[in-house]
Amino acid sequence: MTQSVWGPVQREMTDLLQGYPDDVPAVVDQLTKLQDILTRVPPLLLENPLCDFNKLYLTITEGVLEKLYDGEFKDPAFLSRLDVEFAARYFDALRAWAGTDMSPRCPQVWSSLFARIPGPDCRPLPSACAGVNAHINYDLPFALVTTFDHLGTEPVDDSDQHHDYLVINEIFADSIPGLRRGYLEKWQLLIDMMNGCLDDWWQGEAVEYTRNVAWRNAQKLWCLRNDMGALDKERAGLDRVATDLNRLLLSPLGAFLQ
Repeated sequence: MTQSVWGPVQREMTDLLQGYPDDVPAVVDQLTKLQDILTRVPPLLLENPLCDFNKLYLTITEGVLEKLYDGEFKDPAFLSRLDVEFAARYFDALRAWAGTDMSPRCPQVWSSLFARIPGPDCRPLPSACAGVNAHINYDLPFALVTTFDHLGTEPVDDSDQHHDYLVINEIFADSIPGLRRGYLEKWQLLIDMMNGCLDDWWQGEAVEYTRNVAWRNAQKLWCLRNDMGALDKERAGLDRVATDLNRLLLSPLGAFLQ
């Protein structure tokens, strides 16, 4: 990374990313510390697009941790491992980011969001959605494959692991209304109030659909996990599709799609 990427918090960011969380409480802790750092990245206007996504990600992960403590998962070892593997890919992308046109190891879908950090067109809701797109459509299938490989099982529909995977949709559904309204401006809040529960419903449906696609992609990748050539091809394809969607979300048109 270069000084121009994180500015005055460069050292803090570098030190934070040296750690690899190994359980869900550690993931929450690292995301919390990252949130504090991101609020101090120039231009210091609290409009860092990555900050908008990280806040959402932290909220969802706190919900996962709460359900783990409450014993609501059938296979907590699976869910805990998946949460760690999932977060690792986000932190790996941050480690790989060295600025525009300087990060060949950083997935393009993450680069498309990281490149917006300097601003000035950092709209909170599209930025958060772009991060969710990168993390679910690109990172999640690979995190699932790595998790199942580590545990010596495979992604099977209607299994205990699939059940726990779907429980996360409930956390999104519970969190989306408050999170989304926190990103809106006053005039948008008025429209949101006029729409009633419609926006909550369709965004919840979108998350559920996207996570179902990620599960299917993980099943496909599972069958290819020992074929590095085929796996790299699929990786490039998922990155390309997710990047195209991010470009739409982060474009002026994207503001009307939220």
